[in-house]
Amino acid sequence: MSPWKPHHPRTNHAFRSAAPIAWVLAGLGSAFLIVRLLQRSDSGGTTPRSELRTYPLKRLLDLAGASVGLVLLMPAILIIAAAIRFALGAPILFRQQRPGLHGQPFMLYKFRTMTDARDSAGTLLPDEQRLTRFGRWLRSTSLDELPELLNVLRGEMSLVGPRPLLIQYLDRYTPEQARRHETRPGITGWAQINGRNAISWEERFKLDVWYVDHQSLLLDIRILVQTLEKVIKRQGISEQGSVTMSEFTGTDTYHRA
Repeated sequence: MSPWKPHHPRTNHAFRSAAPIAWVLAGLGSAFLIVRLLQRSDSGGTTPRSELRTYPLKRLLDLAGASVGLVLLMPAILIIAAAIRFALGAPILFRQQRPGLHGQPFMLYKFRTMTDARDSAGTLLPDEQRLTRFGRWLRSTSLDELPELLNVLRGEMSLVGPRPLLIQYLDRYTPEQARRHETRPGITGWAQINGRNAISWEERFKLDVWYVDHQSLLLDIRILVQTLEKVIKRQGISEQGSVTMSEFTGTDTYHRA
């Protein structure tokens, strides 16, 4: 019997060269399977494609950015998911219907940052009492937003656009403020790099509508780059004196302190 011979160096080099490609393909395959499973589990409304305010290549930018982001960030996503499961238990994801393009509802996904602690009457405690230390860190780094990349792949959101707010706000907008729904909502937006949660609702809505009328590829790239800077510096995470943004009650009744 001939003695065992080690693999040829060229063979080992070929395997090492193929490893990154296999990782990318595995990440894309995982993302595709997750999206398909979410599509089967949700019965939310479809996103209308008519009268969409956008620009050429925006959808291509969304698909490329979300796909690459999921592949590169998959290790971080898995670690965060395991940490949430250990610290908060199930569920790992926070799911809530939000208004999308033209106000059509869709299911938004974020990492869970709060407990379900309730008082003796069964009412949920205020946000500041339910927000955990780990959850506060996730919000300050915006890592809780990572699952929204799945919403981008599904065509319900864009990388850049007005943030999707609560369903009950739809009846409280002025006609001008409601124009923020003329484009897909985004993970980040023009308002997020110009104050985020530290500015008033009226200021945010003016910035959102300005973006709807001026969106472009160069503007989106600028917003994405400045968003990374804001996240690193952790600026404008919450309104002063509150862990989250105060409720929008309508332009006529809302007064900033």
